[in-house]
Amino acid sequence: MRRLRIVIPILNEGEALTERLHPLQRLRSQGVEVVIVDGGSTDQSWARARPYADHLLASLPGRAQQMNLGATFEPHGVDALLFLHADTHLPADALPALTSALHASKWGRFDVTFDAPQPIFRLIGGMMNLRSRLTRIATGDMAMFMRTDAFVEIKGFPVQPLMEDIAISDRLRKLGKPANLTQQVRTSARRWLRGGTLRTILGMWQLRLAYFFGASPERLAVQYGYPPLQPLAPACVAIFAKAPIPGLAKTRLSAVLGARGAARAQRIFIGQSVHTATAAAVGHVQLHCTPSIEHPRFKSLAKRFALERFVQVSGDIGMRMNACAQAHFDSPNAVPLLMVGTDCPALGPGHLQAAARALRDAPICFIPAEDGGYVLVGMTRWIPDLFEQIEWSSPRVMAQSRARLEAVGVTWQELPSLWDVDEPADWHRYQRMMNPNTEVEPK
Repeated sequence: MRRLRIVIPILNEGEALTERLHPLQRLRSQGVEVVIVDGGSTDQSWARARPYADHLLASLPGRAQQMNLGATFEPHGVDALLFLHADTHLPADALPALTSALHASKWGRFDVTFDAPQPIFRLIGGMMNLRSRLTRIATGDMAMFMRTDAFVEIKGFPVQPLMEDIAISDRLRKLGKPANLTQQVRTSARRWLRGGTLRTILGMWQLRLAYFFGASPERLAVQYGYPPLQPLAPACVAIFAKAPIPGLAKTRLSAVLGARGAARAQRIFIGQSVHTATAAAVGHVQLHCTPSIEHPRFKSLAKRFALERFVQVSGDIGMRMNACAQAHFDSPNAVPLLMVGTDCPALGPGHLQAAARALRDAPICFIPAEDGGYVLVGMTRWIPDLFEQIEWSSPRVMAQSRARLEAVGVTWQELPSLWDVDEPADWHRYQRMMNPNTEVEPK
């Protein structure tokens, strides 16, 4: 086996995601590729995953869709696939054990144990492992793995919102017996503890029996508590970016980074913002540049992501956004517009998707910033008064914007707030989130 890819679906994993992903860096140093697929997170999961991924992708929610995307993205040279839940840890000898197993079998899984000390969880883990051996059916908690050609032969995971692990096991059993590794993956018991151990066991057995007797995965997903899948809403994303020129960009960070270091930070932020906006897949992405469109960073991103570049007009940020919105909505059949800067590394595709959906119910939406401004404004039509009489770069921006909308009788929606990186304290917060010891920019 030449190359292993680990595919990890994530969705609103919280601060614990960093700790869970960190151990995989040892495997990356041994040539294992890590692909993380976000299903629309609206916390900081997208940003936290960035340093730990060779490829960071975005998908509609649903583990089946996420894992299929991760497995099929640039598959050349990938010989084996390991599907790992974000709350599951691999054993130290996972790589040699898996490699040996796939010489004899086309697919397999690890034994499972739980991270809770109560004796009941040792019993639950043991029963799960025994049941898997008897039925040749693996669950997602067991870190299923397979040869890439086997994944292709069975056409991947059936796209369904629940029981995708059972469904793919049914397909894989036709190719041969699984390798049942006795090495244990350690998975989180949070679901069991939150719902009550006995109640969770009974509920899962009820769902499995219903699925066995033909109940639709869609109905069972609703019963399990998954929200209905919401389709993407169309929108154009306009990114406002300063060129990463020393003395021009992120000047307030110069105290800790120096002028050149601040410019390098801006270069990274621009790339991350473009990656996020294109991954959201809500529609066309524009790059609004200052002082010109000719900076090499702008040109390289435009070529790589097929972006249209515009030069920002002169004036404050309100005048520049106003000009962008007016030009956009002067076009026939204009879709809603989302305007963002490059200062919010916590902004993910899920935030952009949520903002686009919010514009189905209101003509304006915001993602406020913790410092009193906002990191995103979306609109379905041009409202020139929105940007009048605003004290830009002050903590009163969001409050004054609300007052402007109230004055002209326009309703709006606000999504949960995020934070910008403007001051040295913000930079240190960003570093703590990203874990600089493993900082890797996704390809």
